[in-house]
Amino acid sequence: MSIETLVENPTIPAESAPVMSGVFDRANFDDCVMTTYGRFPLALERGEGCRVWDTDGREYLDFVAGIATCTLGHAHPALVETVTRQIKTLHHVSNLYYIPVQGELAKWLVEHSCADRVFFCNSGAEANEGAIKLARKYAHTVLGIKEPVILTAHASFHGRTLATITATGQPKYQKNFDPLMPGFDYVPYNDIEAVKNAIADLDTGDQRVCAILMEALQGEGGVRPGDVEYFQQLRQICDETGILLIMDEVQVGMGRSGKFWGYENLGIEPDIFTSAKGLGGGIPIGATLCKKFCAVFGPGDHASTYGGNPFACAVSLTVCQTLERENILQNVQERGEQLRAGLRAIASKYPNLIAEVRGWGLIDGMELKADIELTSADVVKAAMAEGLLLVPAGPKVLRFVPPLIVTEREIDLALQALGRALSSAVA
Repeated sequence: MSIETLVENPTIPAESAPVMSGVFDRANFDDCVMTTYGRFPLALERGEGCRVWDTDGREYLDFVAGIATCTLGHAHPALVETVTRQIKTLHHVSNLYYIPVQGELAKWLVEHSCADRVFFCNSGAEANEGAIKLARKYAHTVLGIKEPVILTAHASFHGRTLATITATGQPKYQKNFDPLMPGFDYVPYNDIEAVKNAIADLDTGDQRVCAILMEALQGEGGVRPGDVEYFQQLRQICDETGILLIMDEVQVGMGRSGKFWGYENLGIEPDIFTSAKGLGGGIPIGATLCKKFCAVFGPGDHASTYGGNPFACAVSLTVCQTLERENILQNVQERGEQLRAGLRAIASKYPNLIAEVRGWGLIDGMELKADIELTSADVVKAAMAEGLLLVPAGPKVLRFVPPLIVTEREIDLALQALGRALSSAVA
């Protein structure tokens, strides 16, 4: 078939469509796909709104949302329209050329944050890599630091690349991947004295600490919100020393906290922050954002072949504009309050089982008591049997991260399913 024929009639010929058996073959999957995930025995094939269906036709409430990624849920009409239009128009070109929709997305992000400049990539790990590289170049070229160090927190999570697992303050992610990247040190989260002591120890003689990289709320570390006073003192330390404050907003950003950005809950502005996950609503895109004074990258310093392509940017811009146009942040705030109130009511029924409920907006956690045998994975499996999908945040914390369009009725149904799951798990 000629190019001219395809242009005139863009409908995909039947013989060109992918050949699917229609039957899920788990044995084939396990034989061919690397076992980098411990997967639950569930195969999902379609979704709509806050619901998904497995290959057996069973329906589930999706309170995982691709791990805080499907901002507008599944098959949202605005995303369907954008994906269809953009794939017919232009889906990928090189960043050697201007990409108009990339500029529109960058403008929206700048206008709705403290940032002045944006670099686009494909994932949260890449966004954090970009922030690390930006901080190191700033350290060398502006601060005159020869051996820069970035402080991160214990129990943090910043990605799976070599640099970002080093930045991640959890040894379980680093095991067997040494030698790790030099230039990182760790402090307890929400402990300002530990930060002051680390800087004093590292900066004996010449300055070494060039940046502090923190999550506004630790997601993988157990859904632990940052303390306002702690982050305000961090900001003050950075202002006084010239250290850059970097915020990892990969999971908590893009409206999930009830505000566009997690740092807005803390009353501070970072110098650099990162976004991904919910930024594309399920289509891969990441971003490193910064203020003008530290935008020290020049041509050739950093790049991404796919980053900022027309397809991903068009989808992301639709997510951003839909959040704003439909006032979805209000829904996040209201449904988040409803969810936490319901979780606390359940916790009161199980005082020997549940230690705490915490979170912001629609990123919430329920912590099980440390001295019981029941794990978060046990409850996730029990909830799955009740038609509710949840995700652990460590061995003792259940994480609730539904799409931001979740309804009052769906929150109620999820709470009912969780109640049944806990009852069966402890029976």
